Parts: sequence; C-alpha cells; structure tokens
Amino acid sequence: MKRGLHMRLYQSVITYLVVLLLGWVESPVAFSQTRTGNAAAGAAATVAPGGGPVAIPAGGSYELIGTYSIERLNRIVGEELDEFMKSSTMPTDFRGRFEPARYAVKLYRVRYRSVIPEQENRPVLASGLVAIPETGKNRMPLVSYQHGTVFDRSDVPSNPDRSMETRLMVSRFAGQGYIVIAADYFGRGYSSVSDDSYLVRDSTRQAGRDLFLNVQDFLTAGGISVSHFFLSGWSQGGWVTMNYLHALESLGLPVTAAAAASAPVDISLIMNRWINNPQPVDAPYLPGVVAIQLGAYEKYLRSSGLIEAAIRPQYVQPVRDLYDGKIDWTEFFKRTTPRLVDMVRPEFALDGFTARSRYWRELDSLQAYRWRIISPLRVYYGGSDEVTPAYIGLLPEQTQKLVGGRFTSSHYAGDRADHRAVFVFSVIDQKRWFDGFLKD
Repeated sequence: MKRGLHMRLYQSVITYLVVLLLGWVESPVAFSQTRTGNAAAGAAATVAPGGGPVAIPAGGSYELIGTYSIERLNRIVGEELDEFMKSSTMPTDFRGRFEPARYAVKLYRVRYRSVIPEQENRPVLASGLVAIPETGKNRMPLVSYQHGTVFDRSDVPSNPDRSMETRLMVSRFAGQGYIVIAADYFGRGYSSVSDDSYLVRDSTRQAGRDLFLNVQDFLTAGGISVSHFFLSGWSQGGWVTMNYLHALESLGLPVTAAAAASAPVDISLIMNRWINNPQPVDAPYLPGVVAIQLGAYEKYLRSSGLIEAAIRPQYVQPVRDLYDGKIDWTEFFKRTTPRLVDMVRPEFALDGFTARSRYWRELDSLQAYRWRIISPLRVYYGGSDEVTPAYIGLLPEQTQKLVGGRFTSSHYAGDRADHRAVFVFSVIDQKRWFDGFLKD
C-alpha cells in the first residue's frame, strides 16, 4: 500500500474494522455503544486548533495548557537535555546535534472516553497530549508517540513539563512541523481509574487507538488534515508501538513508518534474563518495573494472589504500595532490594523456564515481533542498555530475515549507549528518516 496515504481513510474504516477483525474491543456492539454514548452525552465544547469553540463528536475535552515558544523548544534540546543525560553513560554526546526549532507549538491536554477490553469493555476516561505546531498550514504529518515506564501517575505526556521524553519529542518533531499525540495510558495522567495498565497489551493499545480517533475529530473541526502517519516509542512505549503497528497492519491500514527504541519486544525472554541471569549492568529499578507489572496483571487480568505467588513475603507490601501509588520509587527502593532475583520467589523464577503458570504463558503471548512486518520499521538498541539487552533489540530484524520481511532494520546507538542514550539517538535519527517520506 502506498506510503503516505491520506489519513482520512482511517475515519471511514477504522471504527468498524478495528472492532470486528482485531478484537481490541470484544464486541462490535460494545464499541458502537461507546461511540454513540459519547456523542449522546453531549459533545464537549472546546477550542479548535484554528481558534474558536467547536463540538467534538467523540466527546473529547481539550484544554490548551500552554505554548512552547521557539526559544523554549530550543532550551529543551540544550540545557534540559544536559540535565536529562547527567546520569547517562553518554552525557555530552548529543550536544549540538538537534536542528533549531522552526515553529512554536500549542499544547492541548485531552480527556477522552475509552473502554478496558480485559474487563468486558468497562468504560474509562483517559487522557493524553496533542501538540500542534503553529505552521499556518492545514495539512501536516502526525507522529503518535508511546511513552516509556513511569512510576508516578503525573509523569506523563499530558503533563509535558514533568516528562522530558515528551518534551524532547515535542521539540524535535512538533517544533519542525509535525503534529505529536501521546496517550497517558489507563491509570496514568487524568484517567478515571487508578490502576496502571502497565504492559497490559489490549488496554495500552486501546488507549492509543481511541486517542487517535478523538484527535481526528479535533483536527477536522479545526480545518486540519493529516498527510502522513508515523509511530514512535521508547522502552515500554517501544513495545506498545510494536503492538500498535501489528494491530494496524492486521487490518491493512497504512502506517507511513514506525520507530521503536529499546523496546522489550519479548517480555517473557527479557524477564527471564533479568531474573535468572542477572548482570552487573542491570538497572536498580528493575524490581520496581516488575512490581508495577505484576500489579497491573493482577488488576486487569483478574489474577488475584499473583503478587503473593511471585514475591517473597517480606517484599509483598512494598510491591503493593508502589503499584497503588502509596509510596514512590525512592521509598520502594529503601524497603526492597536492587536485585530482582532476591525479590522474587525461587519457584516463580523457575516457572520462567518452564512456562507452567498462567502468568508466564501470558507473558509469552505478549511478544511484539513475530509477524511479517510490512511497514518501514527502524529499531534502536545500545551496547550498555541497563534495561533492554542488545540481543532483544535485534530480534525484530532477525525475525524478519527468517519470515521474509524486507522493511525492518536495526540501528546501533553505540557500545556505550545506555537506555537514555538509545532514546536520544533514536529521536535524532528517526526524525531525519521520517522526513524522507514527506517527499512521497
């Protein structure tokens, strides 16, 4: 399918096909009621990107939360980037490698309605960010960004001043003329549920898909159309991006190109590596990552007692408290251990090899690379990544060689590149790569 196909194709087919063929929402009826219910509840009056109040048919609520000036955008890739990279293995390698911003950017916080597929389409209010460059144009490319792991509910795209990864994407892409959208995921940001949907596939995919549909209405109301559609994500967001790409490709819907940085594309394999083969490079926050992942599975997949089955008794309460937001990462670290193998039960670790339990079988089903990828895709990895080992980063390209895929390539950020360095390297590279498609 020709790259760069106009995004209005989505408006005509995505509502029905996503439900019927993919099962992001378990029944077409439930989805139909969700969309109808949003409109029937009264479309929210808001401010269109072109100015003036407008009714959004999907019931979204948009709040203009600020404007990043060109000076502000340039500061993000200057002194703010320096601060972000202080703890990295490559603290100064990216200075001066970002082009100056060309446009100021308006930032909107959006609240929109969605459903939780794992819970019989239970209604949920979700939130996200829409960043629109002040180009004066009525047709622009759009990047859907999927954010990485956060331990605080507020460190999300809809609060860009508390999310450096979001600000970097806004500076790099929106400051150069791309619309940027980013979902907070369920249980984060201004979601109506408190339970984080961390690494819960259907719900994270649903959040991004429904944000996109809502933004389509918002942009159309403001007289803006989308010329090209790109996907991008880092860490957890890289995994979400891959799942999102798979979903769209399953429907035959066009994605211009996609990029995933430090993506844990095989959750089962990477968890086995963390637990059963720990290495000196491993991040000390991996126990926190597993804590919120177990909590999410217990809540969203209704796996009562999962935390007790997986975690040694002395650490069960800190794990629950971190997931429930009763303690922050710093307090969790004080009350637990930086060694993941010391936090989990030995029998839980053994199950990782044998996949006897429901949990490990579910993890194996979460792989996000074992299909024949037809969209242009770049994956990024580094030699010193403390979260996603290099061999995980290579899985998509190597798998495509096996199954005959032709459009996936791996890009190495360097021997010294840790998790953050891979992200920054990818943001620089993918923007230049995406630009090449705009000439089609």
